[in-house]
This record gives sequence, structure tokens and C-alpha cells, in this order.
Amino acid sequence: MLNATWVLVSTTVLAAQPERTAKTPAALPAPSLDEQIGQMLLVGFQGKRLTSDSAFVKDIRSGNIGNVILFDYDVTSRSFDRNIESPGQLRALLDTLRRAARNHVAPLIISIDQEGGRVNRLKDTYGFPPSVSQQYLGTLRNTDSTRFYAARTASTLAKYGINLNFAPLVDVNSNPDNPVIGKIERSFSADPNIVAEQAAIVIQEHRKRGVLTTVKHFPGHGSSKADSHKGFVDVTDSWKPEELIPYEKLIRKGLVDMIMTAHIFNAHLDTVPATLSKRVITGMLRDSLGYKGVVISDDMQMKAIADHYGLEQALQLCINAGVDIVCFGNNVSFDPAIAGKVHTILKSLVESGKISRARIEESYQRILALKRKLRRER
Repeated sequence: MLNATWVLVSTTVLAAQPERTAKTPAALPAPSLDEQIGQMLLVGFQGKRLTSDSAFVKDIRSGNIGNVILFDYDVTSRSFDRNIESPGQLRALLDTLRRAARNHVAPLIISIDQEGGRVNRLKDTYGFPPSVSQQYLGTLRNTDSTRFYAARTASTLAKYGINLNFAPLVDVNSNPDNPVIGKIERSFSADPNIVAEQAAIVIQEHRKRGVLTTVKHFPGHGSSKADSHKGFVDVTDSWKPEELIPYEKLIRKGLVDMIMTAHIFNAHLDTVPATLSKRVITGMLRDSLGYKGVVISDDMQMKAIADHYGLEQALQLCINAGVDIVCFGNNVSFDPAIAGKVHTILKSLVESGKISRARIEESYQRILALKRKLRRER
């Protein structure tokens, strides 16, 4: 259970000193600011087939992009014509991406949202194994069943070289009518202990196959009444400290590779959404819960952020808050130049002193430590 002192954190937590991180290995040349920023970007793209002279491939090759995300449905065209068509097509596409990153300082993260059920990019209609929702598994609460489906998902990802799954979702199903969580069966349970139990099994099966996982959406999206893809989401009157229990348990067991933030607003915690909040990310997550690993933002193009903050302001706030990787799914809206824009803005913010070089170095070292797991486990 949560430490009793936690209840006080929401009103008293303040920004803390940056945590210590490992120094760059002596055998590696000192990274440039451009290389460090590139490792902090995760970007989506359009196209089921890319050539070596594709703009996106050039961005990867240049180091502007250190991490990518795959979708099957393209929101802007309202069609299933994004990145995934069949097993053979997917293998060829990912081979192209990996070749473009062969000179990177660290492996390319190739990520996907493969929770199962409704959030399922590798559909059986494309030739991949069928999946079930997290709600189905949490309701069944059978260890063997959860292990079976998690192992099948992780094996499929590993087979094609997808090395990061944006799962398991650990939002507590406190509002079954939540349009983006409960209503589409994404949560394991309304009981945070069952959520933690089921999530641990999913993570363990992915780790056995060398696939990283991401728990989401911190500090909890389960109680919301609205979808942060579509606009501002206020959970001030519905969020409960119990929503942190899955994070506390998984962190304590050493089972967290990465944590994704939520774009939810809670006036008891801060005056900005969680993704932009130093009190939430540095104060709550790192200082109070003791998390030392990589934090990734939810998609920065979602309307909860994009409709209320300019790109430069949002980037400055989220990096200074403690986010290590900024996600631009490039699907809610599509901008073929987004990687270059973000890279230029972040570099300018560092050069102007609005983001410190030390802050970039912290994130870079956390990302390198995460990617070293890929080298050991694959």
C-alpha cells in the first residue's frame, strides 16, 4: 500500500535537485548536443514502405530521431493506411529503419501500442496472432491466461524487431464510463492491486523476450470523464492517491522500464497538466516514489496540450519537469517536418539557457541506460 505520508505530497511536494546519473562510458566519444536531443525524440511517420532517400529515413540517419512509433490507422486520412499491412511488409519496413540508425550511438527504439483488445496495431486481419483486452485478463484473473497472451504478444514483437511496447496500461478503472480507458476495456481492474499483479506478469513475459515495456499514464487517467486526445481533461474532483499503487508496487519490484505521463490536469497537484508538471514528474514520481528511469510524454500533439500551449512553451515545461523522451505520434495531426522543428526548438532553448545542458545530459544518460538493456537482452 502507499506510504501514509503520500497523501500530503499533492500539496507540499516541491522540485528537487536532479538525480545523479552514470557518466558517459569512457570508450565513447563525447556526444554532441544534436545527438543528445535526437535520442530524446520519438516520432511517428506515414508510409508502409520507405526508401533510403525518404525524408523520415534521412531524419533517422542524421540523428534527428532516435526512436520511432508505429500505427496501423492513420487519423488524418481516416484509413488503415499507415505503417502496417502484413508480416512481410512490416519486416521490410523495420529493416529499412534499423539500417538508417546503424551509426547511432544507441539502438533505435521501435515502439508500438500493443495492449490488446481495442488498442491493437498488429491485428489478426493482417496476419498476426489475435489478442484480448486487459479488462478481459483482469476479470479472468488467471495467471496462466495472462502469461499466455502476454508471451504471445511479446514473442510477436520480438520476431519483427519491435523492442518497446507502450503497455501495460496501469490506469485504475475507477470510472467505467471513461471514454478512453474503462469504456474501451483498457484497464485490468478497479482494484489497483489487481492492476499491479496483472501488469507485473505482462512485463515479465516481455522481458523474457528482450522487449521493453511502458507503464502508463502517470499519475492516473482512469477516473477521467474526457479524452485527452480531444481536449482539456480535469480530474481534480475524481483522482485518488490509490491510483499510484500500481506504480509504487512495480517500481519497488524493479519492473519498470519506462513510464508515460498523462495529459490530465489536477488542481490539487499543480497548475499545469501532469506532462508539464515538475511537481508531478520530479516531485511525485522521482522523489516520492523513487523512480530513476526514463519518463516519456504522452503524444504532445494531443489536444489537451497542443490546443492550450505553444510548441516551444510545452517543450520547455515538459523537459524542465523531468520528461526524458518527448513523443510526437504525428497521427492526431501530421507534420512531416515535426522532428526538425522540435530539434531546432530544443537546441535553441538550451542555447538560451531556458533548458540547462545538465538537464539534457540527465535524460541522455537515462536513455542510454535503457537502451543498454536492449543490447543485453536481445
